[in-house]
Amino acid sequence: MNPRRKKRMFAVLGIIFGLGSAIGLTLYALQENINLFYTPSELINGKGENYEMPFVGQKLRIGGMVVPGSVKRDETSLDVEFKLIDTGPMVTIRYHGILPDLFREGQGIVAQGTLIEPDVIEAFEVLAKHDEEYMPAEIAEAVKGIKHEKPKYNLNNEN
Repeated sequence: MNPRRKKRMFAVLGIIFGLGSAIGLTLYALQENINLFYTPSELINGKGENYEMPFVGQKLRIGGMVVPGSVKRDETSLDVEFKLIDTGPMVTIRYHGILPDLFREGQGIVAQGTLIEPDVIEAFEVLAKHDEEYMPAEIAEAVKGIKHEKPKYNLNNEN
């Protein structure tokens, strides 16, 4: 092989290696920013055909209905704790900040945060729906055909 072809071959291989490295590093960096969507049932029971469970420390989004009577606000700070439900188990959401004006008990919300226990999420953002008709597509698909009513069980263990 003559020196001119050898030089071209090394240049092409260098470009291919550089592009491959750039793509690999980009995908690795984006891996940290991927927020998977879960419903409370999927979070507790697993998601998909393989029932994959999120790991503690994973960033995720969760959507569901705020359980009536579950909102607890700290008197001295902006800390709020409430429970979410869809069709099955409940999940606890902890949030530090001002909740949206449309946030209410019995209403659908989406929270973004980090899983700190198998059923507890430390949220850094809470979003409430706009009106009676609006529901994010992911939540609408997850709770399709389900009528949400006030839970029949008592959260305060009172009779």
